Amino acid sequence: MCYECGSPTRRSFSRFLAAGAGLAVLSACTPEAPKAAPSSSAASSPSPSPAATATAGTTPDAATVGQPPEVPSPTPSPPATLARRFSLDDPASPWVIVNKHRPLKPADYVPADLVRPAVAISAAGEAALLNSTAAAAAGAMFAAAAGDGVALVLASGYRSYSTQVTTYNGYVAARGQADADTASARPGHSEHQTGWAFDIGDGGGACSFEPCFAEQPAATWAKANGHRFGFVVRYPWMLHPITGYYYEPWHLRYIGAEAATDMLNRGIGTLEEYFGLEAAPGYL
Repeated sequence: MCYECGSPTRRSFSRFLAAGAGLAVLSACTPEAPKAAPSSSAASSPSPSPAATATAGTTPDAATVGQPPEVPSPTPSPPATLARRFSLDDPASPWVIVNKHRPLKPADYVPADLVRPAVAISAAGEAALLNSTAAAAAGAMFAAAAGDGVALVLASGYRSYSTQVTTYNGYVAARGQADADTASARPGHSEHQTGWAFDIGDGGGACSFEPCFAEQPAATWAKANGHRFGFVVRYPWMLHPITGYYYEPWHLRYIGAEAATDMLNRGIGTLEEYFGLEAAPGYL
């Protein structure tokens, strides 16, 4: 979920996806409030339920228009050794699930342990912060990447409820609510507010928040190695009918190394599937 999605590069990404998928973009970002109206064509149970399964949303891709919507195969919830470890509802939990069906409670939640991680940072202010657990894991991951010759940069971290209110309201004023919901998370529905998620950039600033970032060393390294430090790519390629958001190779989410590695080993792409929750393609 990028911080500066109001920038031309992020809007270019939205238009790219809209053209490629034949849809307005469902972006997980919480961008800066727009200065001018863009084109409308741009873009508490402590344990998971083992019986629940994910179902796909009804938003079609261009290639599947006129065909029945694809329904992802049911996937098991975490193994018994992991199943009761953390809450899916408590925003202080590394397993909290925040999506278009599951707002934060309380909506104005603020992590009690926000810190500035010891990593390269291009963000400023609150966006340079993470909760202490995610910050420590990010420090270890960035150091390992550097050891492999790959430069990771923290491009956007924590985002407060008040920042989200300003951002979202700006989009509603410029586009109307329906279109705003394709470009900005509603207040209280952003992973960035938990301190568990952040966006990365490449050390050279290449392809920031653009589709080509997926091919940059920072993105490929993080995708292949992030699980070792507890991180997953939260919004994978072509799984937007489940997550509600198109592919964001820069958006990483901390869930702990054991769970992240288990997801990888079992080929599970989304947290909704992993924890046996319903798909969340749109707001309820």
